Amino acid sequence: MKICVAGACGRMGRRILEMAAADGVEVGSALDISDNRGVELVYGMESGISGKITVTDSPGEALSNADVLIDFTQPEGCVRNVTAAVQLGRPAVVGTTGLGPDQIEILRQASQQVAVVHAPNMSVGVNLLFKLVQEVASILGPSYDVEIVESHHNRKKDSPSGTALRLAERVAQGLNWNLDDVIRHGREGMVGPRSGREIGMHAVRGGDIVGEHTVMFIGPGERVELTHRAHNRDNFARGALVAAKFAVTAPPGLYDMQDVLGLK
Repeated sequence: MKICVAGACGRMGRRILEMAAADGVEVGSALDISDNRGVELVYGMESGISGKITVTDSPGEALSNADVLIDFTQPEGCVRNVTAAVQLGRPAVVGTTGLGPDQIEILRQASQQVAVVHAPNMSVGVNLLFKLVQEVASILGPSYDVEIVESHHNRKKDSPSGTALRLAERVAQGLNWNLDDVIRHGREGMVGPRSGREIGMHAVRGGDIVGEHTVMFIGPGERVELTHRAHNRDNFARGALVAAKFAVTAPPGLYDMQDVLGLK
């Protein structure tokens, strides 16, 4: 399997390159914005299996040298890259967050022709958390108030995080609620008492926090908290490689990490 890493010059892209070398996965191409075209990336120094790759800004050129796309870019670039992947019959792993409804629909259409793994978070631990919060919500029921707090570094562009939104979706599913009807983004001013039918969402941005997510189930006299803290980006990168190995053999369809990890 040869991978195309889109967003190769970014923090996640560099970690994917490093983890690929350690895992013996061949890097076929590195894709990034035009400003980085021609940059030579050196990777694998940590594992002692070093390699070099020259960055291109052409999705078609990059994907012609790879078997699967791994995309950690921005929404507009992601759509362009996935469209090119479909044209060449290449599966795609999408970790890009902040996608709008129309862009997610493009992924759905692409998945009719190739395998597309779309996950806001590819960590094994976070995907276990997705499963757990839905189960806890269904057991505790609506008598427990649910609040979600997510924390990330000060350069993260989208808010709330895709992971936090997926957690809210799972809680809503566990309670048989429509998320759009109950999600509440922060509170300010004289908002009145908290209703019994809402999921609070709060975003913290600061420093170099990789990612922390806590789901609180708050009932009379007690609070249950489920928390995941990422120490670094390596778990996300490893998950992306596991997803790529899944995607290259999977039939066309839209998958998430629950499918990849067998948690469904």
